[in-house]
Order: sequence, then C-alpha cells, then structure tokens
Amino acid sequence: MAFLDSLTANLPKLLDGAVTTLELTGLGALIAAVVAPGLALMRAGGPKAAQLALRVYISFTRGTPLLAQLFLVFYGSGQFRAELTSLGLWGFFRDPFNCAVLVFAINSCAYQTEILRGGIQAVAPGEIEAARAIGMSRAQVLRRVTFPHAYRIAWPALGNEIILLMKASALASIVTVFDLMGRTRQIFSRSFEFSVYFQAAVLYLLITICFVFLWRLAERRLSRHMAAPGRS
Repeated sequence: MAFLDSLTANLPKLLDGAVTTLELTGLGALIAAVVAPGLALMRAGGPKAAQLALRVYISFTRGTPLLAQLFLVFYGSGQFRAELTSLGLWGFFRDPFNCAVLVFAINSCAYQTEILRGGIQAVAPGEIEAARAIGMSRAQVLRRVTFPHAYRIAWPALGNEIILLMKASALASIVTVFDLMGRTRQIFSRSFEFSVYFQAAVLYLLITICFVFLWRLAERRLSRHMAAPGRS
C-alpha cells in the first residue's frame, strides 16, 4: 500500500520527466537521421579528405564518453560567451536542454552514419548496375535502390542505437535537465524514497517495450515484399 501511495504521488512528475526524455531522444535522433545519410554516402565513397575528416569525427565521438561531450558543450560554451553573444547564439547555448539535444544529435549522428555506411556497402552491386542500365539517374538510384535497401539492412541496428540514446539521455539530468532521471533525483532528494528509482526504471522499460514494438512493425512493413509466398 505504501508503494502504491508513493507511485500515485510521484507519477505526475515522473511522467513529466518521461515526456522530456522522449523529446530529448526524439529530437536528437531525428536531427541525426536527417544528417547521417549524406555523411554515410561521403563515408562510403566520398573524397579522401572528406572521409578522413569523418573518420576523425566518428572516432572522437564514439571513443569518448557522452558525459564528457555534454560537459564540453554545456560548460565549455560558457568560455566563449562573448563570441557566442556577438553571433546571437548565447541564448541557445545557455539552455541546458538545447545543449543536451545538440550533443545527443552529434553523438547519434556518428553512430547512425557508420550503421548506414555498412548498409550502403551491403547493397548488391548488381542491383545498382541494373538500375543504371534502365536509365535511372544517380539521384533516382539513391532514392529507389540504394537507400531503401540500406535502411532495410540497417533498420535493426538503427533501432538499437535509438534505444541506447534514450537510456543515455539520463545523463542530461547532470546538467539540470529535468528528464525522467532528473525528476527521479529531484523526488529522491526531497523524500529519500529509494523506490522512486524502481518506478523510474519501470517507466524506462515501458518506453523501450513500446518503442521496440513500433520499430518492429515498421521493420515488417519495410520488408513486406520479402515475405515468403503464402504467408501474411
């Protein structure tokens, strides 16, 4: 009964934090999803200088902790306040939510780029050659052949990346973003109810289960033409 009373009292704040977590994850993943395809193409077959620059960016992003990246942007931007103010950007960087979204987008973009690069390179060369043989332009080949196949191949890995980003978003609470973990820490600091962490963990689990269900529905839709004959 005490646990249910605690859950009833904490649930509104936890749900508010969960909405912020979804916003952080969704915005970060969406921005990365817009940028990653172009970077993946460059990574797969662009100019050598561009590939080298991308390798440095990806290696740094994947080889350093997300928390360190968050601190670099949030606290590091304060060292350039005058320059950012003159550019009209200080209002953006002074907001911890904006900094968290920027860091998550940069981090997720590195992973999505590498995942998509693998998908692009796994597309059968014969399919691309066949598309060119019937007169498709390079843009048409990319839109109708390369990217559809690459996303179908990379789809499960992209889903895993978004789940990892969602769980990593708990780090945003360290820079005073009141996401799900931020609200949990706030509640615990006032009530010392350790059970609130269990409640937060259950919410994270429910979010993940819902996401996996929707992602697999999308995956089945992407691969519906590959279903065996006679099966729905």
